[in-house]
Amino acid sequence: MHHEDDIFTVPEKSEMELPEQLRQMQQIASSAGKEILSVYEDRRPIDVTVKADNSPRTEADRRAHNVIVEQLAALPEKYPILSEESDAVSFQQRSSWETYWLVDPLDGTKEFIGRNGEFTVNIALVENGIARAGVVHVPVSGDSFIGELGQGAWKLAGDEPPQPLLPTSLDPKSQQLRIVASRNHRGPDVDRIIMALEQDFEAVEVVSMGSSLKFCLLAEGKADVYPRLAPTSEWDTAAAHAVLRAAGGDVVTTQFVPLRYNQNAELLNPHFIAVADASFDWRTRLAPMLTD
Repeated sequence: MHHEDDIFTVPEKSEMELPEQLRQMQQIASSAGKEILSVYEDRRPIDVTVKADNSPRTEADRRAHNVIVEQLAALPEKYPILSEESDAVSFQQRSSWETYWLVDPLDGTKEFIGRNGEFTVNIALVENGIARAGVVHVPVSGDSFIGELGQGAWKLAGDEPPQPLLPTSLDPKSQQLRIVASRNHRGPDVDRIIMALEQDFEAVEVVSMGSSLKFCLLAEGKADVYPRLAPTSEWDTAAAHAVLRAAGGDVVTTQFVPLRYNQNAELLNPHFIAVADASFDWRTRLAPMLTD
C-alpha cells in the first residue's frame, strides 16, 4: 500500500530539530485549543446552533476558527485557508490552489457538547491533493500529534520530549487485531468487516473513539485498522491523515487507491480504510468484504 509520493523514513530528531513549520502549526492549534477550553470549562450550558448540513456549531468552533485563521495568515508563507467554519469557496476557485491550509477548528463537536474530551483541533497543509503535514491537538489533555511526510511524526505531551510515533507491525499468527470504530457512525458494514476479521485473527479488540483521535491511535501503535464506511468531510481527516502517513501508516479508499483532497466540487471523502502497518496485505484481507 505504499505509494510513490510516500517517504516512510522516520529520522531521529531532537526537540530543537523538529520541523519549524510543524512547530508553528502546533502552537497555532494549541492557541485554538485554549479558546475551546474556555468554553468547555464554563459550567453554563453550551449554546448550540445547527448548520445547513444539520451538524452542530458552538461558540468554541467560532473562537477556534478565528484564532487559527488570524495566526495562519500571519505566517511568512501565504497560503489560502479552507476551514469548516469558512464561507463557502467554489470548486472553480480552490481547484487552482496548489498548496493550502485545510482546517477543522473543532473536530468532534458532538463529543465537545457531550463533554467526553474526545475532540481535537485539526490543521493540515495540503499540497497537490496530498496531506503533507498535519497537527491534531487535544485541548483537554494538551497533547498534540504532529507529522510531516519525509520528516516523521511525533506526540508532544506537556513538557516531555517529543515521542516518535511508530505504528505496530502486524503478525496475524501471534497478535490480536485492534480495530478502531467511530463512536457515532459505526454501521452494519463495519460490523460485517469486524466479523470477517475475527475469522482471520486469534483475537480481535474493537476500540470506539470520537474525532480524528482514531487515526492517532493507529499512528502511536495503539490500534491497527480503522474502516470508515460512513461520510466524512475533508477537514475531518487531512491533519490526522498526514500524521499517520508520516508515521508509516496509510489511508486508502475502498478501491485501495490513495485518499486525496480537493479533487471534487463536494468536500466529502469517499469511504476509506486507515491502517497502521502499510506493508501488511490489507487488500487481500479486506477487498472481498468491500466489493460485495
